[in-house]
Amino acid sequence: MRAPLKIIVTLQRFLFALIFAQLTEIAYLSQFYFQRKRIVINSDMIYEISIWLLPVLIAVTFHEAAHGYVARALGDETASRLGRVSLNPLRHVDPFGTIVLPGLLLLAHSPFLFGYAKPVPVNFRALRNPRMGMVLVAAAGPAMNIGLAIIAALSFHLVVYLPEIAGQWTALNLKNAIVINVVLAVFNLFPLPPLDGGRIAVGLLPNVLGRPLAQLEPYGMMILIGLLIVLPLLGAQLGVDLGFVSHLISSATDVVIKGILLLTANV
Repeated sequence: MRAPLKIIVTLQRFLFALIFAQLTEIAYLSQFYFQRKRIVINSDMIYEISIWLLPVLIAVTFHEAAHGYVARALGDETASRLGRVSLNPLRHVDPFGTIVLPGLLLLAHSPFLFGYAKPVPVNFRALRNPRMGMVLVAAAGPAMNIGLAIIAALSFHLVVYLPEIAGQWTALNLKNAIVINVVLAVFNLFPLPPLDGGRIAVGLLPNVLGRPLAQLEPYGMMILIGLLIVLPLLGAQLGVDLGFVSHLISSATDVVIKGILLLTANV
Protein backbone atom coordinates (compact mmCIF):
# COMPACT_ATOMS: atom_id res chain seq x y z
CA MET A 1 0.00 0.00 0.00
CA ARG A 2 1.51 3.31 -1.05
CA ALA A 3 2.03 6.07 1.50
CA PRO A 4 -0.68 8.46 0.18
CA LEU A 5 -3.21 5.61 0.24
CA LYS A 6 -2.21 4.77 3.82
CA ILE A 7 -2.82 8.38 4.81
CA ILE A 8 -6.27 8.36 3.19
CA VAL A 9 -7.26 5.08 4.87
CA THR A 10 -6.01 6.34 8.24
CA LEU A 11 -7.95 9.58 7.81
CA GLN A 12 -11.12 7.66 6.87
CA ARG A 13 -10.79 5.46 9.96
CA PHE A 14 -10.26 8.51 12.15
CA LEU A 15 -13.30 10.29 10.73
CA PHE A 16 -15.52 7.22 11.08
CA ALA A 17 -14.35 6.72 14.67
CA LEU A 18 -15.07 10.35 15.51
CA ILE A 19 -18.51 10.26 13.87
CA PHE A 20 -19.33 6.96 15.59
CA ALA A 21 -18.40 8.49 18.94
CA GLN A 22 -20.62 11.49 18.27
CA LEU A 23 -23.55 9.29 17.20
CA THR A 24 -23.09 7.09 20.28
CA GLU A 25 -23.27 10.18 22.48
CA ILE A 26 -26.33 11.43 20.57
CA ALA A 27 -28.03 8.04 20.93
CA TYR A 28 -27.35 8.08 24.67
CA LEU A 29 -28.70 11.61 25.00
CA SER A 30 -31.76 10.66 22.96
CA GLN A 31 -32.39 7.63 25.21
CA PHE A 32 -32.08 9.85 28.26
CA TYR A 33 -34.45 12.35 26.64
CA PHE A 34 -37.02 9.63 26.00
CA GLN A 35 -36.81 8.35 29.58
CA ARG A 36 -37.13 11.75 31.22
CA LYS A 37 -39.55 13.42 28.79
CA ARG A 38 -42.17 10.79 28.05
CA ILE A 39 -45.07 13.26 28.25
CA VAL A 40 -43.33 15.63 25.85
CA ILE A 41 -42.67 12.80 23.39
CA ASN A 42 -46.28 11.66 23.43
CA SER A 43 -47.59 15.10 22.53
CA ASP A 44 -45.14 17.75 21.38
CA MET A 45 -42.75 15.30 19.74
CA ILE A 46 -45.49 13.59 17.74
CA TYR A 47 -46.75 16.99 16.57
CA GLU A 48 -43.18 18.00 15.66
CA ILE A 49 -42.76 14.83 13.60
CA SER A 50 -46.11 15.44 11.89
CA ILE A 51 -45.03 18.84 10.58
CA TRP A 52 -41.64 17.63 9.32
CA LEU A 53 -42.23 14.09 8.01
CA LEU A 54 -44.35 14.94 4.95
CA PRO A 55 -42.15 17.85 3.75
CA VAL A 56 -39.01 15.72 4.11
CA LEU A 57 -40.47 12.71 2.30
CA ILE A 58 -41.79 14.86 -0.57
CA ALA A 59 -38.54 16.81 -0.89
CA VAL A 60 -36.33 13.71 -0.95
CA THR A 61 -38.65 11.64 -3.17
CA PHE A 62 -39.18 14.32 -5.82
CA HIS A 63 -35.48 15.25 -5.79
CA GLU A 64 -34.33 11.70 -6.53
CA ALA A 65 -37.18 10.96 -8.94
CA ALA A 66 -36.29 14.09 -10.93
CA HIS A 67 -32.81 12.71 -11.59
CA GLY A 68 -34.33 9.46 -12.85
CA TYR A 69 -36.95 11.11 -15.05
CA VAL A 70 -34.43 13.41 -16.73
CA ALA A 71 -31.89 10.61 -17.20
CA ARG A 72 -34.57 8.47 -18.88
CA ALA A 73 -35.61 11.36 -21.09
CA LEU A 74 -31.98 11.83 -22.16
CA GLY A 75 -31.41 8.18 -23.03
CA ASP A 76 -30.37 6.29 -19.87
CA GLU A 77 -32.80 3.59 -18.69
CA THR A 78 -30.72 2.44 -15.67
CA ALA A 79 -32.88 4.08 -13.00
CA SER A 80 -36.06 3.05 -14.81
CA ARG A 81 -35.04 -0.62 -14.94
CA LEU A 82 -34.31 -0.53 -11.18
CA GLY A 83 -37.67 1.04 -10.36
CA ARG A 84 -36.17 4.34 -9.23
CA VAL A 85 -38.16 6.51 -11.67
CA SER A 86 -40.96 6.63 -9.14
CA LEU A 87 -42.72 8.97 -6.71
CA ASN A 88 -42.95 6.17 -4.15
CA PRO A 89 -40.88 7.38 -1.13
CA LEU A 90 -39.93 3.81 -0.21
CA ARG A 91 -37.94 3.59 -3.45
CA HIS A 92 -35.68 6.47 -2.42
CA VAL A 93 -35.61 6.70 1.39
CA ASP A 94 -32.57 5.31 3.17
CA PRO A 95 -33.80 4.15 6.63
CA PHE A 96 -30.69 5.32 8.45
CA GLY A 97 -29.64 8.31 6.36
CA THR A 98 -33.10 9.79 5.80
CA ILE A 99 -34.84 8.98 9.11
CA VAL A 100 -32.65 7.69 11.95
CA LEU A 101 -29.61 9.95 11.61
CA PRO A 102 -31.46 13.29 11.16
CA GLY A 103 -33.92 12.23 13.89
CA LEU A 104 -31.15 11.55 16.41
CA LEU A 105 -29.46 14.84 15.56
CA LEU A 106 -32.78 16.68 15.94
CA LEU A 107 -33.58 15.05 19.28
CA ALA A 108 -30.13 15.85 20.61
CA HIS A 109 -30.51 19.53 19.58
CA SER A 110 -27.41 19.16 17.45
CA PRO A 111 -26.02 22.40 15.92
CA PHE A 112 -26.08 20.66 12.53
CA LEU A 113 -28.40 18.32 10.65
CA PHE A 114 -27.05 15.73 8.25
CA GLY A 115 -28.78 13.07 6.20
CA TYR A 116 -28.99 11.41 2.81
CA ALA A 117 -31.19 9.29 0.54
CA LYS A 118 -30.42 6.43 -1.81
CA PRO A 119 -28.72 7.98 -4.85
CA VAL A 120 -30.40 7.32 -8.19
CA PRO A 121 -28.09 5.24 -10.41
CA VAL A 122 -27.26 6.98 -13.69
CA ASN A 123 -25.00 5.70 -16.46
CA PHE A 124 -23.81 9.00 -17.92
CA ARG A 125 -22.16 7.23 -20.87
CA ALA A 126 -25.61 6.01 -21.97
CA LEU A 127 -26.89 9.59 -22.30
CA ARG A 128 -27.17 10.93 -25.83
CA ASN A 129 -24.86 13.80 -24.92
CA PRO A 130 -22.91 12.53 -21.87
CA ARG A 131 -21.28 15.81 -20.87
CA MET A 132 -24.29 18.12 -21.10
CA GLY A 133 -26.62 15.29 -20.10
CA MET A 134 -24.71 14.90 -16.83
CA VAL A 135 -25.24 18.61 -16.13
CA LEU A 136 -28.97 18.41 -16.83
CA VAL A 137 -29.49 15.22 -14.80
CA ALA A 138 -27.57 16.68 -11.86
CA ALA A 139 -29.42 20.01 -12.03
CA ALA A 140 -32.83 18.30 -12.11
CA GLY A 141 -32.81 17.48 -8.38
CA PRO A 142 -32.08 20.98 -7.02
CA ALA A 143 -34.36 22.51 -9.65
CA MET A 144 -37.20 20.26 -8.47
CA ASN A 145 -36.61 21.33 -4.87
CA ILE A 146 -36.70 25.02 -5.77
CA GLY A 147 -39.94 24.39 -7.67
CA LEU A 148 -41.45 22.62 -4.66
CA ALA A 149 -40.40 25.49 -2.39
CA ILE A 150 -42.13 27.98 -4.70
CA ILE A 151 -45.30 25.86 -4.75
CA ALA A 152 -45.25 25.68 -0.94
CA ALA A 153 -44.81 29.45 -0.70
CA LEU A 154 -47.71 30.07 -3.11
CA SER A 155 -49.87 27.69 -1.07
CA PHE A 156 -49.56 30.00 1.94
CA HIS A 157 -52.20 32.19 0.31
CA LEU A 158 -54.75 29.37 0.63
CA VAL A 159 -54.20 28.71 4.35
CA VAL A 160 -56.64 31.47 5.35
CA TYR A 161 -59.51 29.39 3.93
CA LEU A 162 -58.86 26.50 6.35
CA PRO A 163 -60.17 26.12 9.92
CA GLU A 164 -57.83 27.65 12.50
CA ILE A 165 -56.23 24.45 13.85
CA ALA A 166 -55.91 22.83 10.42
CA GLY A 167 -54.61 26.10 9.02
CA GLN A 168 -51.90 26.36 11.66
CA TRP A 169 -50.76 22.78 11.06
CA THR A 170 -50.78 23.29 7.29
CA ALA A 171 -48.85 26.55 7.57
CA LEU A 172 -46.12 24.84 9.62
CA ASN A 173 -45.89 22.05 7.04
CA LEU A 174 -45.58 24.60 4.25
CA LYS A 175 -42.97 26.60 6.15
CA ASN A 176 -40.92 23.45 6.75
CA ALA A 177 -41.39 22.45 3.11
CA ILE A 178 -39.84 25.73 2.01
CA VAL A 179 -36.93 25.34 4.42
CA ILE A 180 -36.13 21.68 3.70
CA ASN A 181 -36.42 22.07 -0.08
CA VAL A 182 -34.18 25.13 -0.20
CA VAL A 183 -31.64 23.57 2.16
CA LEU A 184 -31.61 20.40 0.03
CA ALA A 185 -31.18 22.41 -3.17
CA VAL A 186 -28.43 24.70 -1.85
CA PHE A 187 -26.55 21.87 -0.12
CA ASN A 188 -26.62 19.71 -3.25
CA LEU A 189 -25.31 22.59 -5.36
CA PHE A 190 -22.07 22.66 -3.35
CA PRO A 191 -19.44 22.14 -6.09
CA LEU A 192 -17.98 18.87 -4.88
CA PRO A 193 -18.68 15.44 -6.39
CA PRO A 194 -20.72 13.32 -5.77
CA LEU A 195 -23.10 16.19 -4.96
CA ASP A 196 -25.14 17.58 -7.86
CA GLY A 197 -23.17 20.81 -7.83
CA GLY A 198 -19.94 18.87 -8.25
CA ARG A 199 -21.26 17.03 -11.30
CA ILE A 200 -22.58 20.29 -12.77
CA ALA A 201 -19.15 21.86 -12.26
CA VAL A 202 -17.37 18.86 -13.85
CA GLY A 203 -19.66 19.11 -16.89
CA LEU A 204 -19.27 22.87 -17.35
CA LEU A 205 -15.58 23.36 -16.50
CA PRO A 206 -12.82 22.87 -19.08
CA ASN A 207 -11.27 19.39 -18.97
CA VAL A 208 -8.10 20.70 -17.35
CA LEU A 209 -10.19 21.69 -14.30
CA GLY A 210 -13.08 19.26 -14.56
CA ARG A 211 -11.03 16.06 -14.55
CA PRO A 212 -9.18 16.72 -11.27
CA LEU A 213 -12.49 17.70 -9.66
CA ALA A 214 -14.14 14.50 -10.93
CA GLN A 215 -11.31 12.46 -9.39
CA LEU A 216 -12.36 13.70 -5.93
CA GLU A 217 -15.70 11.84 -6.15
CA PRO A 218 -14.57 8.70 -4.21
CA TYR A 219 -13.53 10.94 -1.32
CA GLY A 220 -16.29 13.54 -1.67
CA MET A 221 -18.46 12.35 1.21
CA MET A 222 -15.45 12.11 3.52
CA ILE A 223 -14.45 15.65 2.59
CA LEU A 224 -18.02 16.84 3.25
CA ILE A 225 -18.15 15.13 6.63
CA GLY A 226 -14.84 16.74 7.48
CA LEU A 227 -16.00 20.21 6.45
CA LEU A 228 -19.49 20.03 7.98
CA ILE A 229 -18.96 17.93 11.10
CA VAL A 230 -15.34 17.29 12.04
CA LEU A 231 -13.99 20.81 11.55
CA PRO A 232 -16.80 22.51 13.56
CA LEU A 233 -16.38 19.94 16.35
CA LEU A 234 -12.64 20.49 16.35
CA GLY A 235 -13.14 24.24 16.32
CA ALA A 236 -15.50 24.01 19.29
CA GLN A 237 -12.78 22.24 21.24
CA LEU A 238 -10.22 24.88 20.27
CA GLY A 239 -12.53 27.85 20.78
CA VAL A 240 -12.37 28.73 17.08
CA ASP A 241 -15.27 28.92 14.63
CA LEU A 242 -14.41 26.51 11.81
CA GLY A 243 -17.94 26.12 10.50
CA PHE A 244 -17.33 28.36 7.48
CA VAL A 245 -18.93 25.91 5.02
CA SER A 246 -22.06 25.61 7.17
CA HIS A 247 -22.20 29.43 7.41
CA LEU A 248 -21.89 29.71 3.64
CA ILE A 249 -24.70 27.21 3.05
CA SER A 250 -26.85 28.90 5.70
CA SER A 251 -26.34 32.36 4.19
CA ALA A 252 -27.13 31.12 0.68
CA THR A 253 -30.23 29.34 2.00
CA ASP A 254 -31.48 32.54 3.66
CA VAL A 255 -31.00 34.51 0.44
CA VAL A 256 -32.92 31.95 -1.63
CA ILE A 257 -35.78 31.70 0.90
CA LYS A 258 -36.14 35.49 1.02
CA GLY A 259 -36.16 35.59 -2.78
CA ILE A 260 -38.90 32.94 -2.98
CA LEU A 261 -41.02 34.71 -0.37
CA LEU A 262 -40.62 37.98 -2.28
CA LEU A 263 -41.44 36.29 -5.60
CA THR A 264 -44.60 34.74 -4.18
CA ALA A 265 -45.78 37.96 -2.46
CA ASN A 266 -45.35 36.59 1.06
CA VAL A 267 -43.35 39.60 2.31
